[in-house]
Amino acid sequence: MTPTLSDLRAVEPLDTSLRDTLQHLIDTRTKPPGSLGRLETLARQLGMIQRTTQPRVVRPAMIVFAGDHGIAHEGVSPYPQAVTAQMVANFLVGGAAINAFSGVAGLELEIVDAGVATPLPDVDTSKLISLPIAQGTRNFAHDAAMTREQAVAALAAGAARVRHHAALGTNVIGFGEMGIANTSSAACLMSRLCGVPIDECVGRGTGLDNAGLAKKRNVLAAALARHANAREPIDVLATFGGFEIAMMAGAYLEAARQRMAILVDGFIATSALVVADALSPNVRDYCVFAHASNEAGHRRMLDHFGARELLTLDLRLGEGTGAALAVPLLRAATAFLNEMASFESAGVDDRDGRAH
Repeated sequence: MTPTLSDLRAVEPLDTSLRDTLQHLIDTRTKPPGSLGRLETLARQLGMIQRTTQPRVVRPAMIVFAGDHGIAHEGVSPYPQAVTAQMVANFLVGGAAINAFSGVAGLELEIVDAGVATPLPDVDTSKLISLPIAQGTRNFAHDAAMTREQAVAALAAGAARVRHHAALGTNVIGFGEMGIANTSSAACLMSRLCGVPIDECVGRGTGLDNAGLAKKRNVLAAALARHANAREPIDVLATFGGFEIAMMAGAYLEAARQRMAILVDGFIATSALVVADALSPNVRDYCVFAHASNEAGHRRMLDHFGARELLTLDLRLGEGTGAALAVPLLRAATAFLNEMASFESAGVDDRDGRAH
């Protein structure tokens, strides 16, 4: 049964009843208290999400959603729209960064066509999950990118893919994206939902020069002014979003409903979380912020969530690559909690000279 928007918004608060027990277990491993730094808070968070003192990373998955944006026709990206389809083909044949990093991290990788505008090159599409809402969004410089009905349908489609992986046992999941001009969509979503001036949200995306950056800022500022009445989260998503961003937003909501640990990637993936969070703020408690992107605006998004990233590598690629790189840190966090001896079991004195 397809969940309604009301169902998707019904994310339970994080169960913190095991916090003290988990903290005691962490503190009594054979190490100085706090000496494993962020891995300790990560282990505690994973335990609370999974409601266990022995959290595990089971069948971690990465879903990459791809979709095109009508705003690309305003010249806000240096790349032609056809690159979206070409990169989807590259994902399918295993030639992209996310393919390489998924192999390193042991991730199940899935590619979803959320609304690619141009035909894919001649590649085997048998592994492509084809769920297009339409062949790209409309140009939000002039019209809303999508209808409200399309936005809700995209949310539901993203949620359905998460339920598929949950049924296969996945308890850690990340989301990536591909879509020429989607940094423009993300910047407008951020500006409107986070209350940040558009100039502080707009970056160079895939490599705009100074003139291109100025043009992008002007186009997006005009679009925000044109759609000044779009304020409610679904309306903001429908007005400025992309089908891949909407599907990611639905995926975040469902992953939190399934009590998965959610790896949050960069600027565009975080903009989808901004939408999901506006719909149901409890979702953020299930999120692990994998990295801080080099794209202008991402740090402000992280500040919006009061988040600390695990990695700072100056990435600005997308595809879920930063999230994939963080998976080994989750494995390490669960490993030390589950496999390290306690002072008592190892017969080691603690810092006060007592063996427990």
